[in-house]
Amino acid sequence: MSELTLTKTRLFEGVWEGVLTCDGDGNYQPQLEVVHLQETVPGVEVIEKPEERLWVVRVPVPPAAIADGVQTFVIRDARTREVLDSFALLSGDVLSYDIRSEIALLREELDLLKRAFRRHCLETM
Repeated sequence: MSELTLTKTRLFEGVWEGVLTCDGDGNYQPQLEVVHLQETVPGVEVIEKPEERLWVVRVPVPPAAIADGVQTFVIRDARTREVLDSFALLSGDVLSYDIRSEIALLREELDLLKRAFRRHCLETM
């Protein structure tokens, strides 16, 4: 069995891009599938670069998949169903609520640490 490694290079203009490498000998031809909400994402490209012994993977993000919340895409080997990588899109009110609540929590913790530090400084003088 060959060892596949998928490394993200960028997400640009609605297309996730990565590089797929295979540790092994022979003429391996990958078959990848991308799944979002149990549906296969169409238009996935796997472009071979034989001189570099790698493949460029391009996954177009369907416009219908861009929605509030967290949208997760799973990239896997179609033959073995092994998950090679995944990516998520986060957007909308759910995200802003999460960030605001995290910042509020960090502020509370910082205030607690400041009070404890000040008390420690007064006690050790």
